[in-house]
Amino acid sequence: MSKKKKQKKSMASEESKEQLEHITEQETATDTELSEKSEESQKPEVPDESEKSEGAEAPETPETIIEKLQAQVAQEKKEYLFLMADFDNYRKRTLKEKQELLKNGAERAMLELLPVVDDFERAISAMNNGNGDAEAMKEGIMLIYNKFIKYLEHNNVKAIESTGNDFDTDLHEAITMFPAPSPELKGKVVDTTLKGYMINDKVLRHAKVVVGQ
Repeated sequence: MSKKKKQKKSMASEESKEQLEHITEQETATDTELSEKSEESQKPEVPDESEKSEGAEAPETPETIIEKLQAQVAQEKKEYLFLMADFDNYRKRTLKEKQELLKNGAERAMLELLPVVDDFERAISAMNNGNGDAEAMKEGIMLIYNKFIKYLEHNNVKAIESTGNDFDTDLHEAITMFPAPSPELKGKVVDTTLKGYMINDKVLRHAKVVVGQ
């Protein structure tokens, strides 16, 4: 009986040893796994190279930069040529309009002068034929003169009033100096030898005058 008990005790002790070793191995494996996990969690995350390449654009090469600049220069050159063509067309159009305006303006002025020429021709014809007396001829000439003055006024041409006014270098051209008949006429226009005219407030021809001194 004693031998059997001893055998049972030895078998029980061996089993307990085996169980203890198994438990120890499991605990060791668990500790190792936990330490590996903690080391992995402490390591910095390295981004995936494929994700980096997808998120960021590829850097431009000198060739692509040159191509972009050349395309930009070509576009700006094209726009510049369009602008130059438009400006040249505008310049030609305005020049043509100006020439036509001057031409048509001269035509209109000459057309309005023709009735005056007709009146002069009729007066000359009457004088050559001996028709009418001197008073009638004088009256006819005055009519022609007044018609011509109205034509000038219609075109904004007016005579410069000079005699008796102060001498003005902007309006008058002194051809001689003459002793003033009275102190009030010193520095004034004593006589007008040739009338001056203005058009649209601009001197068309200076009046030639005699100035008192």
